[in-house]
Amino acid sequence: MGPWDTSSGGGLLVKSRCARFVLVGAALTGCGWLGVAAEAKGPDGPTVSQLLAKYIALGEIPGAVVLVHESGQPPVTTALGLSDVATAKLAAPDDLFGIMSMTKPITATALMILVDEGKVSVDDPVEKYISAFKDAKLASGEPVRDLKIRHLLTHTSGLTGKQECIESLAGTANLLAARPFGFQPGTKWEYSPAMNVVGRIIEIASGMPYEQFVRERILVPLAMNDTTFHPSDAQRARTASIYKKSENGKTLEPGERWAGLGGPEAVPNPSGGLFSTAADMDRFYSMILGGGELDGVRIVSADAVEQMTTVQTGDLTTGFTPGNAWGLGWCIVRAPREVTGMLSPGSFGHGGAYGTEGWVDPVKKRIFVLMYQRSDAGNSDGADIRKEFQQAAVDGLEGR
Repeated sequence: MGPWDTSSGGGLLVKSRCARFVLVGAALTGCGWLGVAAEAKGPDGPTVSQLLAKYIALGEIPGAVVLVHESGQPPVTTALGLSDVATAKLAAPDDLFGIMSMTKPITATALMILVDEGKVSVDDPVEKYISAFKDAKLASGEPVRDLKIRHLLTHTSGLTGKQECIESLAGTANLLAARPFGFQPGTKWEYSPAMNVVGRIIEIASGMPYEQFVRERILVPLAMNDTTFHPSDAQRARTASIYKKSENGKTLEPGERWAGLGGPEAVPNPSGGLFSTAADMDRFYSMILGGGELDGVRIVSADAVEQMTTVQTGDLTTGFTPGNAWGLGWCIVRAPREVTGMLSPGSFGHGGAYGTEGWVDPVKKRIFVLMYQRSDAGNSDGADIRKEFQQAAVDGLEGR
């Protein structure tokens, strides 16, 4: 029997005989890498590694990489299962994942750098930068009124539709301006492609391509060396494959392929185009948790971080799980419950369409990163695996 056995028809089963080699801070097993802290038994449930093994055995995921980081302690990364089933490639801590909409807070941070520099205000009208929005209309033909950048950042703009980019961000913004708006700005919340317009505003206000600005002002200073819109050949070799449920719902089969995505010709998508690792995302979240600074390098002001990570949507009902609100580019947990029940009020983060999640608890100063790839992940923000991972991690931390 190989590392995985699907003969039972019940999905991917963890091989019971896993050779273990103890390393400093982690253990390498025949089924992947286990962070030592992930093995700390919490009072009420499984360890993080046991939780991941359960979902692998159920055939819900082929493998995953998770990271838990409590302030003052080193981050703990756990990789379990496979990153590619066909080749029996073990999941590893430095695997890359398509983080999809986890790109949005990075785009919002890039915009707030320009706010700090006085080149943009979140209360500027969008048409100040992109004239096509002067003619924006609702489906009824009524003119769109008072569309501001803050509406783009909070998904209250009225823009609707898919989040793809066409031949350029300039063309994408003009295309979005020509679509009928779903409602007047500020009156409702609806998840949208508005961050693509933010990306274009970043280009106009900074005088450089969006991707270059993000790389030079965020990724390079934070040493996020594996975060990119265009993975190299070496990085592609470390990128986890995408899977989906088979028709019988009991096993996994190959899902969408990364071929063409992130290639040299791809337009960098401010809404969801980045590839990254758990460790790189931890550095980004640590910077935000540090009020815009990490390791003596300031990326954005503390005031900008506060604006991004506090509620900006008033009493509007927002997605994707109960008790949430929205900041500038970030989802905010206003009233923890269900999947967010183990987090403090004011926790913030964002998920991705293929099952990636990143959440920060600013009260207890904890970071939770969950990485797996399912093209049919659905509302991964509300998924049981996210809830159980966060709970197991909290139990482990508080049960030490």
